[in-house]
Amino acid sequence: MIRHGESEDNVRKVYSRISTPLTEKGKAEILQTKKLLERYDYEEVYYSPYRRTVDTMHYLDLEGKEDDRIREINFGIFEGKNFEEISKVYPEEAKLWIEDIYNYRIPKGESLLDVYNRVSEFLEELCKMNKSALLVTHDSVIRLALCWVFDEPLYFYRFKVDNGSITTITVNEGYKYINRLNQTY
Repeated sequence: MIRHGESEDNVRKVYSRISTPLTEKGKAEILQTKKLLERYDYEEVYYSPYRRTVDTMHYLDLEGKEDDRIREINFGIFEGKNFEEISKVYPEEAKLWIEDIYNYRIPKGESLLDVYNRVSEFLEELCKMNKSALLVTHDSVIRLALCWVFDEPLYFYRFKVDNGSITTITVNEGYKYINRLNQTY
């Protein structure tokens, strides 16, 4: 799994699934990641439909299949805002979100449990195909995929996934394990 390069929304520290382009730093990160990617073999490539992942695919010189299940969380009413703005505009919703970030469904959006379920479904489907796959996706998707490895969704905040990093997991005869976590150039 590769997290997309730094985007303009990453710099602004806003919660977003809006299509924002990569920054110059993000483009450079991905060109470095491309060198690391040469070490890996994969049969299938999947990517999220958002511009930052599509741009990442472009800089990696990859083609693949778009899959909506590995898109960023739908932030609903929090879309395009940082936490300070969310706390001011939606204080009650922000409080509920912090108290139960895993189960709280953002109004007009998703909960982390919703995202975990769609990511898990996608990963289970990949396992049935019995092929190696490369995913170009988002921080939350990669962290939830790692939670899937442990069968423990609440581990979400125990992982750090940098822009442009590579994380690898293996599933072999029903056993899931992490090979590499947050590998950067």
